[in-house]
Amino acid sequence: MASEKPDILLMGPIKPVIVNGLAPLFNVHRLAEAKDRDAFIGGLADRLRYIAVSYTNQNVDEALMSRLPHLEIVSSFGVGYDHMDAKWAGAHGVILTNTPDVLNEEVADTALGLLLCTVREFPQAERHVRSGKWTAGHYRLTPATLRDRTVGMVGMGRIGKAIARRLEAFGVPIVYHSRHPQPDVTYRYYAKLVDMARDVDTLMVIVPGGAGTRNLINAEVLEALGPNGILINMARGSVVDEPALIRALKEKKILSAGLDVYVKEPEVPKELIEMDHIVLFPHLGSASEWTRARMDQLVVDNLASWLAGKGPLTPVTETPWPARKRA
Repeated sequence: MASEKPDILLMGPIKPVIVNGLAPLFNVHRLAEAKDRDAFIGGLADRLRYIAVSYTNQNVDEALMSRLPHLEIVSSFGVGYDHMDAKWAGAHGVILTNTPDVLNEEVADTALGLLLCTVREFPQAERHVRSGKWTAGHYRLTPATLRDRTVGMVGMGRIGKAIARRLEAFGVPIVYHSRHPQPDVTYRYYAKLVDMARDVDTLMVIVPGGAGTRNLINAEVLEALGPNGILINMARGSVVDEPALIRALKEKKILSAGLDVYVKEPEVPKELIEMDHIVLFPHLGSASEWTRARMDQLVVDNLASWLAGKGPLTPVTETPWPARKRA
């Protein structure tokens, strides 16, 4: 019976895979349907041990988690988890999980698509055809090509490695920068990002968001990248100093940019929208039905595994399993 099931708070949009997966196991309380969110959460606080987060626009911070004295686990959609206070959760014995790996290949595909679109100006060429301009003349020869470029990977995690495999197939030289050199990676490693930017002409950014990477791509890095440089951001909008990027593009300190993420999504700065020589995607890195369904299912599977006493499947680094006792 429904009353015998444990309670779970579902934060975010009502997604069929998540809702249908949770329903046999939990009493699902949908925050999206609450008229008074604060009162809704307050009514569950004394008995709530589980939270499911169906999209990364939901803030799971200390203020929320500290209201729930029996909270054990938060299972969240998405590989990035900067919307959750992992440090607080780790210090208080709350497990956080995300949905890595199942989206690696999709995001890597999108990254290569964005890179190709930016380097070869495919969206601009397509607009040339649709506008009827082809009858008046061919689209210009693109000033950029992958044939003479070196890509500097900013981040070499699971998705970064998937992107690098694709770049190898294109015959593109690869180097990388990350916090530490990867023992299983043979590409040249740069301890300093600015040094790598100076030696390459293309930066592919795929690092986590959060305070540790905020404005990692700043004016100094863009200056080092140079006038033939192209920036591709598949990470988080916060990783790039957006005003500095806009200035660099306007002043032609770099050649172009391909962006899938922005600081204040879905708002995109007017200055970027007005630039025809860059490519803008609407944060669609993993956005296929096939991949999103698997990400949604992993949200459910983490909770089902926890409920069965088997522990989480994909805990984040800050909340390892088994967890420390809650303070």
